[in-house]
Amino acid sequence: MTMKSLFLLLTIICFSLLSNAQKIIYSLPAKDDTRRMNFEIAGKINGNFLIYKNIRNKNLISVLDVDMKEIASVDQDYVLDNDRMINVDFFVYQDFCYMVYQYQKKNVVYCMASKIDGMGNKIGDVIEMDTTHLNFAANNKIYTVISSEDKSKLCVFKINNRNRKVFVMTTLLFDEKLSLQKKNVISIPMDERNDNLGEYNLDNDGNLVFAKFHTNSNENISKAQFVIKNAMEDSLMFRELNIEKIWLDELHIKVDNYNKRYFFTAYYMGERRGNIEGLYFFVMDKNDKSAIVEKTVAFGDEFRKEARGDASVKMAFNDYFIRDVITRRDGGFIIGSESYYTTSRFNNWNRWNYLYGSPYSNSLDNWYSSPYYRNSWWSNRSNSNQATRYHADNIAIMSFNSKGEPEWNTVIGKSQFDDETDDKVSYQLMNTGDQLHFLFNQMERRTMLLNDYGFYQMENFQGTQR
Repeated sequence: MTMKSLFLLLTIICFSLLSNAQKIIYSLPAKDDTRRMNFEIAGKINGNFLIYKNIRNKNLISVLDVDMKEIASVDQDYVLDNDRMINVDFFVYQDFCYMVYQYQKKNVVYCMASKIDGMGNKIGDVIEMDTTHLNFAANNKIYTVISSEDKSKLCVFKINNRNRKVFVMTTLLFDEKLSLQKKNVISIPMDERNDNLGEYNLDNDGNLVFAKFHTNSNENISKAQFVIKNAMEDSLMFRELNIEKIWLDELHIKVDNYNKRYFFTAYYMGERRGNIEGLYFFVMDKNDKSAIVEKTVAFGDEFRKEARGDASVKMAFNDYFIRDVITRRDGGFIIGSESYYTTSRFNNWNRWNYLYGSPYSNSLDNWYSSPYYRNSWWSNRSNSNQATRYHADNIAIMSFNSKGEPEWNTVIGKSQFDDETDDKVSYQLMNTGDQLHFLFNQMERRTMLLNDYGFYQMENFQGTQR
C-alpha cells in the first residue's frame, strides 16, 4: 500500500485509540497481493474496512476488522475478468457503499454501480448508469462521478471535446437510491483556443458548479468564469470574474452548504509568470447569485519569511499549491497549502510547464475525456525513464473571516522527498468537526514518525508526533 492511501486507514485507527494509547495498527499483505496490484480504499462500513483490489484482472473486496485482520475476501464476479477496468469510485454510507466503476467491452464504455455491504457482498442488482460508444480503446476515464456533501445526490458527467469550439457536456443526476432525477446534454461554447473547464463540485440540492478559464499558452489564467448548472434546469449560468489586473493560478471551488454559498479561490500574480503575491477570493450567495466577497489578500513579509524554505522572500510561495479549503459555520474559512516540486538531472518541474496545459492536449483521437486536469487513477505508480525526485515541504495554513479578512496564519515545517514516485510524500487532512489534523510521515534518525499537527476548537494550534 502507498502512504497516501494508507493514511485513510491509519488515521481512523490512530484517533480511535488516541485517548487510551498511541497505537497504530497495520494490515499484513495478503498472499495474492503483488507489486502490480492496484487498489482503492472504499472506507469503513459497519465497523469493517473495505479495500478494493484489482489483481490480474480479478476484482476483489478485502474486508478488514478493527484489528486490521482480513476476515473476508469477496470476488466481485459480476465484473467480467476479460473486460478492461478503467476506473472505480466509492461512495460510503453507514451500512453500505456504492462502487461506481467504468470498463470497456469492445467499443462500448460502461458506467455501472453496485451496492456493497460491510462484508463485501453485493446487494441487489448492478445498475447501468450510462454508456458511451467509442471507436478506440479508452486510456483514461470517460466519466467523472461526484457526490454532494450529505451524499443525497450523485452526479455522473462526461464531456465530448471533439469540436474544440463547442464542448458537449452530458450530466446525469441521481438520488441516494441511484434513481435518475435529471439528464441533460448541454453545449458549452469554448470561445478561444485555450479555454478549458475544471474543478467540479455538487451541492446538497444537486446543483453542479465548476469553472471555465482561459490561459495564454502554458501561462497563468487571464480570464475565468464561475459556471452553475442548476439541478432541474436545462441551461448554464455564467458569472465573469473581475481579474483584469491580475493573473490566477490553479482554481479551487468549495461548496458551503451550511451558509448556502459558493466559494472560489486561487493564488494570484501581479504580472504574467510573476511571483505569487497572495490569494484571490470570490464568494457567491447561492440563492440570489450575488457576490458576497470579491477581493485579493496579499501575503506579508513575516509570513513569507516563515514559509519560504530555501527560496527568497519574494519567491516564497512560487512552489506552493492549495491542497485544502475548509469552510466554517461562522462563514470563515481555512486554506491549507503545500510546497511541492520535483528535481531531476534533466529539468525541474514548475507550475508553468505543466499546470496550465489543456486537459485535452493528449486526446486528439479521443472524443471524450475526463474533465479533470489530469487522470489520477493509479497513475503515480508507473515510473518514467528519468530520474525524478519528488519533494513535499512546508505546509502553510491561513485562516480568514467571513469577509475574507486574515485572522491568523502559521507554517508547519517539514521536508519530504522520494524518488520516481510521490506516493510516500505530502500530507492528509483529517477533519473531525471541531478539530483539524494535518498528518504526514517524516524520517527522523532512520525512524519513520507519523506527525499529527492539530487545530483544537479551530483556535489554538498545537503539534504533536505520534
